[in-house]
Amino acid sequence: MGQPEEQRLNELKQKYQSVITAAQQSGVHLTHVHVQNNKLFIQGEAPSEDIKNKVWDQIKRVDPTYSDLTVDLAINSSLSAPASSAGSSVGSSAGGGMQTYTVKSGDTLSKIAQQFYGSASQYMKIYEANTDKISDPNKIQVGQELKIPS
Repeated sequence: MGQPEEQRLNELKQKYQSVITAAQQSGVHLTHVHVQNNKLFIQGEAPSEDIKNKVWDQIKRVDPTYSDLTVDLAINSSLSAPASSAGSSVGSSAGGGMQTYTVKSGDTLSKIAQQFYGSASQYMKIYEANTDKISDPNKIQVGQELKIPS
């Protein structure tokens, strides 16, 4: 029955490594890189249309047909090109400046971050404060109560 998924993932990641590297170096925030329907599935957010196009140019250099690849890149202009978010402080406010928010239908962490911080790209702050409840930042449930760090 075909090869194990992990082996397929490694093969495809090797093939498209230059794409993944170029994307990361351009400030693209990759949220998913896995095998789906026997293709490499890459999902993320690019800081601009220009950077998204550069990633696609790299994909076409690797394989003009990209028949074994699915890419879903959104544009998130609040992402800044090459900057790392290393050293983000979680819960650094004295006096427990933590709010709670109940997830409504249609909510995403990005949408909630936009509402509380004025920037959708701050969604990891919320995710990191709620790793006890959320295993994947793309999977939140209606009715879930999330901690919103200040």
